[in-house]
Amino acid sequence: MSTILVVTDILEGAVRPINYEIYTAAVQLGQATGQPVAALMLGGDLAAVAEVPGKYGVTRTILVEDPKLARYSPDCYAAAVAAVARAQDAGVVLMGATLTGKDLMARVAQHLDTGLAQDCTSFRIEGGDLVLTRPMYAGKLLADVQFTASPVTATLRAKAYKPVEAPVAVQVERAQPDLPEPLAIIEALQTSGGQKLDVTEADIVVSGGRGLQGPENWGIVEALAEALDAATGCSRPVSDDGWRPHEEHVGQTGKTVAPDLYIACGISGAIQHVAGISSSKCIVAVNKDPEAPIFKVADYGIVGDVFDVLPAMTEAIKNMKAVGA
Repeated sequence: MSTILVVTDILEGAVRPINYEIYTAAVQLGQATGQPVAALMLGGDLAAVAEVPGKYGVTRTILVEDPKLARYSPDCYAAAVAAVARAQDAGVVLMGATLTGKDLMARVAQHLDTGLAQDCTSFRIEGGDLVLTRPMYAGKLLADVQFTASPVTATLRAKAYKPVEAPVAVQVERAQPDLPEPLAIIEALQTSGGQKLDVTEADIVVSGGRGLQGPENWGIVEALAEALDAATGCSRPVSDDGWRPHEEHVGQTGKTVAPDLYIACGISGAIQHVAGISSSKCIVAVNKDPEAPIFKVADYGIVGDVFDVLPAMTEAIKNMKAVGA
């Protein structure tokens, strides 16, 4: 019987939260198809994280530990995943649609001579076949993807699945595939020191646009985000102008988000930005231009100056928390 293999995204020795969603999705798929699920972990020393998948119902963890995998090496990682997928007779190989996931799974699909469905938001079983759904054309339509080759390889968008804890005992195994000498290694990742949450993994995102008029005014966005325990994001012009780091850029050419709540502050709503937020469960827009395109996709709209509205929202939220406490 073929296996559903989940490639775990590990960052700085820790299992990224998006993996909990992928574990849950894989377990649900396994229940629907009768296929066993295994989590694959790659790195230099994985003992501390080997049993994490069991918290979400995954009964097997396969570890590939090698000094060549201590840092992300696209060629080494792809060779390792492909080798394990073949050895496990994997029928489905899944990973989160992170920057690493999208890069790695494209290489894995090439190794396995199969197709790849990127950034999927759901799946279903139809006539015994797996059908994956993914947004296309800046989110204007949803495409159903079926494979004529095996295995099925796909990345799943963050927040598409709610992680469900279902603790089980984990059987830890080790694999030692032959690995090539790395052609490239990611030695370090540059992140903004003050960012507590990644926008792709946050439940609430507060984003700002050119309506903030300059980086010196970003405090009102950060204050609202802090009050909501949210991550901060921005539109592309803001990151291009250097007001905010590129890792906060939300949109078609930046990061795709799907939080429970997305607050767009002073963002006009260009189609490229809308493509990156279309999966958000609730969108609130604040803009002084009543004709701004962002209002066409917003669930709630506030026509007003961000310099008046955001401090008022922040104060109201703080008061609500104080009453609740």
